[in-house]
Amino acid sequence: MSGLNIKKEGALDLVSLGALVHRLDPGIIPFRKATSCSIHVSGGEFNVAANLSDCFGMKTGIASAMVNYPVGELIAERVRAMGVKPFYKHFKHNGVNGPNMATVFSDQGHGVRPPVVFYNRSNEAGAQLKSGDFNWSEIFAGGVRWFHSGGIFAALSETTGQLIIEGMKAAKKAGAVTSFDLNYRAKLWNIWGGEKKAAEVIHGIVENVDVLVGNEEDLQKGLGMPGQDVESKSDLDPTAFFKMIEAVVKKYPNVKAVATTLREVHSTNRHSWAAVAWIDGKTFVSPTCELDVVDRVGGGDGYAAGFFYGLLSGETPENAVRLGWAHGAMLTTTPGDTTMVTVDQVRAFAQGGSARIQR
Repeated sequence: MSGLNIKKEGALDLVSLGALVHRLDPGIIPFRKATSCSIHVSGGEFNVAANLSDCFGMKTGIASAMVNYPVGELIAERVRAMGVKPFYKHFKHNGVNGPNMATVFSDQGHGVRPPVVFYNRSNEAGAQLKSGDFNWSEIFAGGVRWFHSGGIFAALSETTGQLIIEGMKAAKKAGAVTSFDLNYRAKLWNIWGGEKKAAEVIHGIVENVDVLVGNEEDLQKGLGMPGQDVESKSDLDPTAFFKMIEAVVKKYPNVKAVATTLREVHSTNRHSWAAVAWIDGKTFVSPTCELDVVDRVGGGDGYAAGFFYGLLSGETPENAVRLGWAHGAMLTTTPGDTTMVTVDQVRAFAQGGSARIQR
């Protein structure tokens, strides 16, 4: 890994910065007819830390907002259960209208009916986080190897992007590799400036980033990159993605790796799935597999976690891509946004294992 210089050890393998949310999931029933829901704890940035801890046995932390009310307690309990060390800025709930822990509503869809996602992020505590809210030197005191954040958190308010930059600069100073998942969400950016604002905010962040995660659309909309004329044969053809990376790295020479998943959706429950990465000028592509999807939410975070794990544990780039691809694939076979599988299952599948029963 010539360009990345990952520290061999640290008290924390990875720290994520982002908003914690709870996702209400009525399963295959659309919300307009739902009578009950499961509650999943999530957050694009948190998912990566949770997956690395629970599946891959790494020491991880999350810097986030926490509201002192029962929903906050529910979320904090799940953070503990996933083995992630919390660094919270606490907010007091007024008993009426907040501040709140954000709610994501997302049914699973089925067959020809796609999942529908919408939010209630009204008066969200995470959006109120700003520079100066975390004592980075204290968080990184025992050493930190990797620092991660993402575009969902950057989209929440005028202050969150600045906080990401502050965290990344502190992480760099502490010797950590920095990563950012573009995770472009049009609904979040549209309420305060759209694509133009997104490109402006994200530009300031990506100047501090070593490893970028995002698909073609993320790169186009999040970074304001022009789309390619390349007529991609299918969603699984990485040609256009690799072509765009040339432009990305020209604009951001600090970026040493770019990774994403490739997904062709045949129906809500049937996807073809692959993953790619560009690392120091070389390209790596996973095998393609057919997925029977239970719950697609979190698949991309599952890939990022497995890919980061591979790099953090000194695997070859090929193996890092395969581990991410295998973990993301397996994550879509269970409900919820975070991992329920073991590192042994992931390794077996990454090495070309099959779905035969493990006795």
